[in-house]
Amino acid sequence: MLGLGRTRTQTRSSRSMSLGGMDYADPKKKSSIASKIFVAAALTALCILILKQSPTFNTPSAFSRHQPGVIHVLVTGGAGYIGSHAALRLLKENYRVTIVDNLSRGNIGAVKILQELFPEPGRLQFIYADLGDAKEVRQIFSQNAFDAVMHFAAVAYVGESTLNPLKYYHNITSNTLTVLEAMSAYGVPTLIYSSTCATYGEPEKMPITEETPQLPINPYGKAKKMAEDIILDFHKNSNMAVMILRYFNVIGSDPEGRLGEAPQPELREHGRISGACYDAARGIIPGLKVRGTDYKTTDGTCIRDYIDVTDLVDAHVKALEKSRPGKVGIYNVGTGRGRSVKEFVEACKAATGVPIKVDFLPRRPGDYAEVYSDPTKIKLELNWTAKHTDLQESLQVAWRWQKSHLNGYESSLVSSS
Repeated sequence: MLGLGRTRTQTRSSRSMSLGGMDYADPKKKSSIASKIFVAAALTALCILILKQSPTFNTPSAFSRHQPGVIHVLVTGGAGYIGSHAALRLLKENYRVTIVDNLSRGNIGAVKILQELFPEPGRLQFIYADLGDAKEVRQIFSQNAFDAVMHFAAVAYVGESTLNPLKYYHNITSNTLTVLEAMSAYGVPTLIYSSTCATYGEPEKMPITEETPQLPINPYGKAKKMAEDIILDFHKNSNMAVMILRYFNVIGSDPEGRLGEAPQPELREHGRISGACYDAARGIIPGLKVRGTDYKTTDGTCIRDYIDVTDLVDAHVKALEKSRPGKVGIYNVGTGRGRSVKEFVEACKAATGVPIKVDFLPRRPGDYAEVYSDPTKIKLELNWTAKHTDLQESLQVAWRWQKSHLNGYESSLVSSS
């Protein structure tokens, strides 16, 4: 039997009905909610109205729009050693600069120096991002109006590349493809690509010209060559202006002492010989390790072409100025003169004034005996010539920065010596 005589435990006015699993509140409560929604909407509309009266509400960022007479350059790896010097030069030349860097090898301190030097709105912005994230890269390109890209971002140690080759293929080759795809998708017309003499391997003839066969012998050089091949294949059906700069061993720092080389401490073992020289002179490491004394060279040590970073960034700016739609330029960037590692060590001792202890060790895997450039082509076509060719002087300039930045960009402790 149905319990028709049950006592109601809930009055009709306050009960909600359940139909198909949905509760229907009573009309008074519904009216109250509606009024609250109305008030919230009214307040939101009022806020928008107030914001719209602000002169900057509908004004796009200077970085998000093209401006006549202003060239906006994306500098990937712009917090790194070479990239930061390139950004400084571009800013001095009144370019608009966006730096993208994940700071795995770069220094936020270098970016802060640049921001202090060029604080004006629309001059410089820094974006923390990883070029390995294609979605993030596309978002950066969608939100900024770039006129050119200088692509420096890359891991760049020969020894490390032999120990961790996959990292180098991902970081150099794959990331270059990601940048190129974004440039193509968003119509960025100019690419200045930072490549290396390591793509040549160990040529039979010296000096190296741009026609020297590219036969890299380590993953770093191979990854860079793969990236070059991707760029050149893409260019066959593109009107993009492309400049590829293959440069040699970089030394020195900003002559005015604003920027320098400050590698991550854990990378010292793989770093440049100049960094090891300064670390030995400062007592951070017990001495300088020279790897390989049995090469077929005049003194048994490797021969290298040392290019000052100031000259190197000058070559990049000239390449940007000379780039033309639909054209490709490939250039070696070096002094045209080879110096042995032993010669470099003696120049380092003289530059620092420290009798650095030198340990001679077996060869490092992936190294080559002799590499120096023939800079004829870049001189003829870009009107570029290395000016800072005094090895000891370049090392002295960098040593001054090292002494005044004992903890890299984290401090500016000036040595009393």
